[in-house]
Amino acid sequence: MIALQNVSKWYGPTQVLRECTLSVARGEVVVVCGPSGSGKSTLIKTMNGLEPIQHGEIVVDGVKVNDPKTDICALRAHIGMVFQSFELYPHMSVRNNIALAPIKVLRRSETEAYKRTEALLKRVGLEGHADKYPAQLSGGQQQRVAIARSLAMDPKAILFDEPTSALDPEMINEVLEVMTQLAGEGMTMVVVSHEMGFAKSVANRVIFMDAGEIVEDRPSGEFFSAPQTDRAQQFLAKVLHH
Repeated sequence: MIALQNVSKWYGPTQVLRECTLSVARGEVVVVCGPSGSGKSTLIKTMNGLEPIQHGEIVVDGVKVNDPKTDICALRAHIGMVFQSFELYPHMSVRNNIALAPIKVLRRSETEAYKRTEALLKRVGLEGHADKYPAQLSGGQQQRVAIARSLAMDPKAILFDEPTSALDPEMINEVLEVMTQLAGEGMTMVVVSHEMGFAKSVANRVIFMDAGEIVEDRPSGEFFSAPQTDRAQQFLAKVLHH
Protein backbone atom coordinates (compact mmCIF):
# COMPACT_ATOMS: atom_id res chain seq x y z
CA MET A 1 0.00 0.00 0.00
CA ILE A 2 2.78 2.44 0.98
CA ALA A 3 6.44 2.16 -0.02
CA LEU A 4 9.31 4.56 0.64
CA GLN A 5 12.68 3.97 -0.98
CA ASN A 6 15.81 5.88 0.13
CA VAL A 7 13.80 8.97 1.07
CA SER A 8 15.84 11.98 2.18
CA LYS A 9 14.73 15.50 3.03
CA TRP A 10 16.42 18.75 4.01
CA TYR A 11 15.19 21.98 5.55
CA GLY A 12 17.82 24.29 4.12
CA PRO A 13 21.19 22.88 5.19
CA THR A 14 19.65 20.60 7.83
CA GLN A 15 18.93 17.02 6.80
CA VAL A 16 15.80 15.77 8.59
CA LEU A 17 15.31 12.42 6.83
CA ARG A 18 18.21 10.15 5.88
CA GLU A 19 17.75 7.37 3.32
CA CYS A 20 14.48 6.12 4.85
CA THR A 21 13.16 2.89 3.34
CA LEU A 22 10.02 1.12 4.51
CA SER A 23 6.86 -0.52 3.25
CA VAL A 24 3.39 -0.88 4.71
CA ALA A 25 1.16 -3.71 3.51
CA ARG A 26 -2.58 -3.38 3.01
CA GLY A 27 -4.34 -3.85 6.36
CA GLU A 28 -1.15 -3.43 8.36
CA VAL A 29 -0.82 -1.18 11.43
CA VAL A 30 2.62 0.40 11.79
CA VAL A 31 3.60 2.62 14.72
CA VAL A 32 6.46 5.09 14.24
CA CYS A 33 8.18 6.11 17.47
CA GLY A 34 11.38 7.79 18.58
CA PRO A 35 12.66 10.80 20.49
CA SER A 36 11.44 14.32 19.78
CA GLY A 37 13.02 15.75 16.64
CA SER A 38 13.82 12.36 15.14
CA GLY A 39 11.83 13.02 11.95
CA LYS A 40 8.71 10.97 12.72
CA SER A 41 6.10 13.59 11.78
CA THR A 42 8.08 14.68 8.72
CA LEU A 43 8.28 11.06 7.55
CA ILE A 44 4.53 10.49 7.80
CA LYS A 45 3.75 13.80 6.06
CA THR A 46 5.86 12.80 3.05
CA MET A 47 3.50 9.85 2.47
CA ASN A 48 0.72 12.06 1.12
CA GLY A 49 2.86 14.91 -0.18
CA LEU A 50 2.33 17.33 2.70
CA GLU A 51 6.13 17.48 2.93
CA PRO A 52 8.07 17.37 -0.36
CA ILE A 53 11.24 15.29 -0.53
CA GLN A 54 14.53 16.01 -2.27
CA HIS A 55 15.67 12.42 -2.83
CA GLY A 56 14.15 8.97 -3.12
CA GLU A 57 10.75 7.64 -4.14
CA ILE A 58 7.35 7.28 -2.44
CA VAL A 59 4.60 5.11 -3.92
CA VAL A 60 1.12 4.92 -2.37
CA ASP A 61 -1.33 2.40 -3.81
CA GLY A 62 0.59 2.41 -7.10
CA VAL A 63 0.79 6.21 -7.36
CA LYS A 64 4.20 7.90 -7.23
CA VAL A 65 3.73 10.70 -4.68
CA ASN A 66 6.79 12.72 -5.63
CA ASP A 67 6.15 12.67 -9.39
CA PRO A 68 5.34 16.25 -10.54
CA LYS A 69 2.64 14.81 -12.82
CA THR A 70 0.77 13.20 -9.91
CA ASP A 71 -2.56 14.77 -8.94
CA ILE A 72 -1.70 15.16 -5.26
CA CYS A 73 -5.21 16.35 -4.33
CA ALA A 74 -6.73 13.19 -5.83
CA LEU A 75 -4.21 11.10 -3.90
CA ARG A 76 -4.98 12.85 -0.60
CA ALA A 77 -8.69 12.22 -1.14
CA HIS A 78 -7.95 8.52 -0.58
CA ILE A 79 -5.31 8.78 2.14
CA GLY A 80 -6.74 10.05 5.42
CA MET A 81 -4.74 12.24 7.78
CA VAL A 82 -5.45 12.84 11.46
CA PHE A 83 -3.40 15.61 13.04
CA GLN A 84 -2.25 16.30 16.57
CA SER A 85 -4.27 19.54 16.70
CA PHE A 86 -7.58 18.21 15.24
CA GLU A 87 -7.74 20.86 12.44
CA LEU A 88 -11.54 21.12 12.56
CA TYR A 89 -13.32 24.15 11.10
CA PRO A 90 -14.41 26.12 14.20
CA HIS A 91 -17.27 27.91 12.40
CA MET A 92 -18.88 24.68 11.19
CA SER A 93 -20.99 22.14 13.07
CA VAL A 94 -19.65 18.64 13.59
CA ARG A 95 -22.03 17.42 10.87
CA ASN A 96 -20.70 19.91 8.31
CA ASN A 97 -17.07 19.32 9.29
CA ILE A 98 -17.50 15.66 8.37
CA ALA A 99 -19.76 16.05 5.32
CA LEU A 100 -17.92 18.94 3.62
CA ALA A 101 -15.22 16.96 1.77
CA PRO A 102 -17.49 14.12 0.57
CA ILE A 103 -19.86 16.75 -0.88
CA LYS A 104 -17.16 18.99 -2.41
CA VAL A 105 -14.53 16.42 -3.41
CA LEU A 106 -16.42 13.15 -3.92
CA ARG A 107 -19.51 14.97 -5.32
CA ARG A 108 -21.88 13.10 -3.03
CA SER A 109 -25.37 14.43 -2.47
CA GLU A 110 -26.03 16.21 0.81
CA THR A 111 -28.56 13.53 1.74
CA GLU A 112 -26.02 10.76 1.22
CA ALA A 113 -23.19 12.65 2.94
CA TYR A 114 -25.27 13.53 6.00
CA LYS A 115 -26.60 9.98 6.32
CA ARG A 116 -23.05 8.67 6.25
CA THR A 117 -22.00 11.33 8.78
CA GLU A 118 -24.62 10.10 11.27
CA ALA A 119 -23.36 6.53 10.87
CA LEU A 120 -19.74 7.59 11.38
CA LEU A 121 -20.58 9.62 14.49
CA LYS A 122 -22.22 6.53 15.94
CA ARG A 123 -19.15 4.51 15.01
CA VAL A 124 -16.85 6.83 17.00
CA GLY A 125 -19.28 7.09 19.93
CA LEU A 126 -20.54 10.62 19.24
CA GLU A 127 -24.13 10.16 18.13
CA GLY A 128 -26.19 13.13 19.22
CA HIS A 129 -23.30 15.59 18.78
CA ALA A 130 -23.84 16.43 15.09
CA ASP A 131 -25.17 19.95 15.69
CA LYS A 132 -22.45 20.99 18.14
CA TYR A 133 -19.45 23.10 17.20
CA PRO A 134 -15.84 22.04 17.89
CA ALA A 135 -15.51 24.51 20.80
CA GLN A 136 -18.37 22.73 22.57
CA LEU A 137 -16.50 19.41 22.56
CA SER A 138 -13.68 18.03 24.66
CA GLY A 139 -10.30 17.39 23.03
CA GLY A 140 -10.98 13.67 22.88
CA GLN A 141 -14.34 14.27 21.23
CA GLN A 142 -12.79 16.66 18.69
CA GLN A 143 -10.17 14.09 17.78
CA ARG A 144 -12.87 11.45 17.29
CA VAL A 145 -14.69 13.89 14.98
CA ALA A 146 -11.41 14.28 13.07
CA ILE A 147 -11.21 10.50 12.70
CA ALA A 148 -14.83 10.36 11.51
CA ARG A 149 -14.06 13.14 9.01
CA SER A 150 -11.18 11.07 7.66
CA LEU A 151 -13.35 7.94 7.40
CA ALA A 152 -16.02 9.89 5.50
CA MET A 153 -13.72 9.87 2.47
CA ASP A 154 -13.57 6.03 2.47
CA PRO A 155 -9.77 6.13 2.69
CA LYS A 156 -7.48 3.32 1.60
CA ALA A 157 -5.18 4.17 4.51
CA ILE A 158 -5.07 6.66 7.39
CA LEU A 159 -1.99 8.47 8.66
CA PHE A 160 -2.06 9.58 12.31
CA ASP A 161 0.40 12.25 13.43
CA GLU A 162 0.61 12.00 17.25
CA PRO A 163 -3.20 11.89 17.55
CA THR A 164 -3.25 11.79 21.38
CA SER A 165 -0.37 14.11 22.29
CA ALA A 166 -2.60 17.20 22.70
CA LEU A 167 -5.13 15.39 24.89
CA ASP A 168 -5.60 15.24 28.65
CA PRO A 169 -4.70 11.78 29.99
CA GLU A 170 -8.29 10.72 30.62
CA MET A 171 -9.24 11.47 27.01
CA ILE A 172 -6.46 9.44 25.41
CA ASN A 173 -8.14 6.06 25.82
CA GLU A 174 -11.36 7.12 24.08
CA VAL A 175 -9.34 7.99 20.96
CA LEU A 176 -7.15 4.88 21.16
CA GLU A 177 -10.27 2.71 21.45
CA VAL A 178 -11.56 4.07 18.14
CA MET A 179 -8.15 3.50 16.53
CA THR A 180 -8.00 -0.05 17.91
CA GLN A 181 -11.44 -0.72 16.45
CA LEU A 182 -10.28 0.57 13.04
CA ALA A 183 -7.22 -1.67 13.19
CA GLY A 184 -9.45 -4.64 13.98
CA GLU A 185 -11.54 -3.85 10.90
CA GLY A 186 -8.45 -4.04 8.68
CA MET A 187 -7.72 -0.35 8.07
CA THR A 188 -4.18 0.33 6.87
CA MET A 189 -2.71 2.70 9.46
CA VAL A 190 0.61 4.46 10.03
CA VAL A 191 0.65 6.02 13.48
CA VAL A 192 3.26 8.39 14.91
CA SER A 193 2.82 7.92 18.65
CA HIS A 194 4.42 7.58 22.06
CA GLU A 195 1.53 5.39 23.23
CA MET A 196 3.58 2.24 23.71
CA GLY A 197 0.65 0.27 25.09
CA PHE A 198 -1.22 0.83 21.82
CA ALA A 199 1.89 -0.07 19.82
CA LYS A 200 2.40 -3.24 21.83
CA SER A 201 -1.17 -4.50 21.58
CA VAL A 202 -2.31 -3.23 18.17
CA ALA A 203 0.67 -2.60 15.86
CA ASN A 204 1.96 -5.28 13.52
CA ARG A 205 5.30 -3.49 13.32
CA VAL A 206 7.17 -0.74 15.11
CA ILE A 207 9.54 1.64 13.33
CA PHE A 208 12.00 3.36 15.62
CA MET A 209 13.60 6.58 14.36
CA ASP A 210 16.50 8.66 15.60
CA ALA A 211 18.18 11.68 13.98
CA GLY A 212 16.20 11.28 10.76
CA GLU A 213 17.05 7.60 10.28
CA ILE A 214 15.01 4.43 10.59
CA VAL A 215 17.07 2.61 13.22
CA GLU A 216 14.78 -0.39 13.71
CA ASP A 217 11.83 -1.82 11.75
CA ARG A 218 10.61 -4.91 13.59
CA PRO A 219 7.47 -6.86 14.49
CA SER A 220 6.08 -5.16 17.59
CA GLY A 221 6.55 -8.17 19.87
CA GLU A 222 10.23 -8.44 18.93
CA PHE A 223 10.80 -4.70 19.26
CA PHE A 224 9.47 -4.57 22.81
CA SER A 225 10.97 -7.84 24.02
CA ALA A 226 14.42 -7.49 22.48
CA PRO A 227 15.27 -4.18 20.77
CA GLN A 228 18.43 -4.66 18.71
CA THR A 229 20.09 -1.27 19.11
CA ASP A 230 21.36 0.52 22.20
CA ARG A 231 19.46 3.64 21.14
CA ALA A 232 16.13 1.80 21.05
CA GLN A 233 16.89 0.14 24.39
CA GLN A 234 17.56 3.55 25.96
CA PHE A 235 14.36 4.99 24.48
CA LEU A 236 12.20 2.12 25.69
CA ALA A 237 13.75 2.22 29.15
CA LYS A 238 12.62 5.84 29.45
CA VAL A 239 9.15 5.67 27.93
CA LEU A 240 8.14 2.36 29.51
CA HIS A 241 9.46 3.48 32.89
CA HIS A 242 7.14 6.49 32.77
